[in-house]
Amino acid sequence: MSVVEDWVSGWVVSRGASDPEVRPWGWTIDVGQPAQVARHVVVNADEARVREAAAQARGDGWWLKVFLPEPCEAPEAQVCAWLGPEWASDEAAFLMSVELAPITPGALPPGYVLRTWTRGGVVRVLIAAPDGSLAARGQMGLAGEVAVADQIFTTPVHQRRGLGSAVMRALQQQALAAGVTRAVLGASTQGRALYESLGWHTHTAFVSLCRATGSKESY
Repeated sequence: MSVVEDWVSGWVVSRGASDPEVRPWGWTIDVGQPAQVARHVVVNADEARVREAAAQARGDGWWLKVFLPEPCEAPEAQVCAWLGPEWASDEAAFLMSVELAPITPGALPPGYVLRTWTRGGVVRVLIAAPDGSLAARGQMGLAGEVAVADQIFTTPVHQRRGLGSAVMRALQQQALAAGVTRAVLGASTQGRALYESLGWHTHTAFVSLCRATGSKESY
């Protein structure tokens, strides 16, 4: 199974989305959220494959996740040139993975509390601030031997305190305890540096585009 397939298989668990439907150019996934009705994942992308996928995504709230077969300096510009102005690209993203192994829990600043739970095949981590408000959170969708980290977030006022690292370490611990051997995620440019510091490896960049809504989305 390719790293893209790994990502798709765990992402649908994390988001409670539909089973991926195989297409000639990749997969279609129904999501059912206002900002994301569904998404096409396009692999080995060229102009014909991207245009074909986009033609089957005519309504607002559709997303394309486009994986080019070869790296290039400006993948967003290349893909946008194949589509019309009704498609807008999101920030650059990178598909990353790590082989899971026992990991030391991340230390928390005084007063912060970390909680974990698993429901419906999704491991969740919450870090509460000293006043009980949300400081950081994240989740992993478990799919056989792979887990996909998703929606990793630290509130701005609590950033630069090691909370993101603590969330990731806790997620990896819980996934390993559940029998998972490897993990995958889609990272923003900013998030990529954090994950690399924790031993994650970058495989490829991909392009995210949305139809009309212009919504930002975590991968």
